[in-house]
Amino acid sequence: MVMRRFYAAATMTTSAWSSQLARRVRITDLLVLLWVVFGTQIAWVGLDYTTPGFSGSRSDVSVSYTVVSLVIVAAWMIALELYDTRSPRVLGVGSQEYRAVADSALRLFGLVAIFAFLLKIDIGRGYVLISFPLGVVVLIFSRWMWRQWLGVQRRSGEYSSRVLLVGSMDSVMVIARELERMPEAGYRIAGACVPGRGDDHLAGTGIPVEYGVDHALAVMRDFGADTVVITSADELGPDRVRELSWGLIPGAEHLVVAPSLIDIGGPRIRTRPVAGLPLMHVETPKFEGRKLVAKRVFDLVVAFALVAVLSPLLVVLAICVKATSPGPVFYRQERVGLKGTPFTMLKFRSMSDGADAQLAGLLAQHGTDTQPLFKVRDDPRVTRIGRVLRKYSLDELPQLFNVLHGTMSLVGPRPQRRAEVELYDRTAGRRLFVQPGMTGLWQVSGRSTLSWEESVRLDLYYVENWSITGDLAILLRTFRAVVAPGRGAL
Repeated sequence: MVMRRFYAAATMTTSAWSSQLARRVRITDLLVLLWVVFGTQIAWVGLDYTTPGFSGSRSDVSVSYTVVSLVIVAAWMIALELYDTRSPRVLGVGSQEYRAVADSALRLFGLVAIFAFLLKIDIGRGYVLISFPLGVVVLIFSRWMWRQWLGVQRRSGEYSSRVLLVGSMDSVMVIARELERMPEAGYRIAGACVPGRGDDHLAGTGIPVEYGVDHALAVMRDFGADTVVITSADELGPDRVRELSWGLIPGAEHLVVAPSLIDIGGPRIRTRPVAGLPLMHVETPKFEGRKLVAKRVFDLVVAFALVAVLSPLLVVLAICVKATSPGPVFYRQERVGLKGTPFTMLKFRSMSDGADAQLAGLLAQHGTDTQPLFKVRDDPRVTRIGRVLRKYSLDELPQLFNVLHGTMSLVGPRPQRRAEVELYDRTAGRRLFVQPGMTGLWQVSGRSTLSWEESVRLDLYYVENWSITGDLAILLRTFRAVVAPGRGAL
């Protein structure tokens, strides 16, 4: 117990590090806005230019653009604060932070336009139309840089809330596994409090356990934690949970309730208080309607642009494949797509001609013929040019024509062979609810280093929570993975 208190004393509390982080982010936000707004002003109208205001009154006045810029910067800083963009709940993880930054700018843009109209201030359209979008882009880039730094800090245990998990053993194990899988979320597990008796640590982990949930508050402080995470309420009951919340020090200690839901994206969750009950509404995922139309238009526009830009590279790669090994340039194979519909997928050929006939023997040799992820490490069928194509995912580029044809999407679960699909269980079968993609969430989360179970889990998360914004994020991560493929590339 002494060691626990010593470690807790050497670690910043949630309130301390969140205030420090918010203060640092606030400073960089201010610097970004000053640079963008005043830079746009100087580039567009100059530093001392004035614009007429209150036109038509008996005493017209001129308003300096410098004053306008200062007002916009100040209002923008207030908007970022009001939209909770610097809260420890959003900083460093998820897309909510970026959406809040963009939303605050959009609302501020509308207010500036309304005030300029009502006060008859003739603000240059170019000044406004450049400063706001550019400000959003640079702000998001600044937040992304903070996120990279914060991720490094949190992986080493800093800038994280120390939490005590309270609930049944099964629910505690699930939440512990998820939080330890993603330290960037900012929750570091100090210990667990469960009913019954058992080992001193959670199975397979170094997380210490105290038994008996009636004294969870004292256990939390003994472990040096400042946050209680209730993983299941059956062991406590509503009255005990309420008493536990009353016992927390306001502003210094925190209560988090984890519902029995995993892999549900934030946009699908709505909390609605009804008669004192915090009801959580979880929207059912939709696989039709306007979102699908928007996704198809997005696919067509981006795929056509990529084909136009990359056409010289496609020609060079085709020549290299043809010149370095006998056989066709393209590899065509039947894959299973949306709702189990088969289609022909295109790739640049990266293996020797006739390699499919050797697959069954190689899978049996490696003992992976019963797993629905047919991958062969150090595959002897791959050609020399094929290894380069595969490492940088260049062999996948012809699938842009699959996207244009409508049998694939830019982003989605990777299409698999019929033999692999036949090994699906009911859970994995939900991968077929959306169009297969050239890239997907598991490709940018580890590629060939992931197990089949981990790949399915990531694909199902995408199926249940996909959005155009999410697709853009995955495409950006794909570009980074292609440029720096790492050890996950085959």
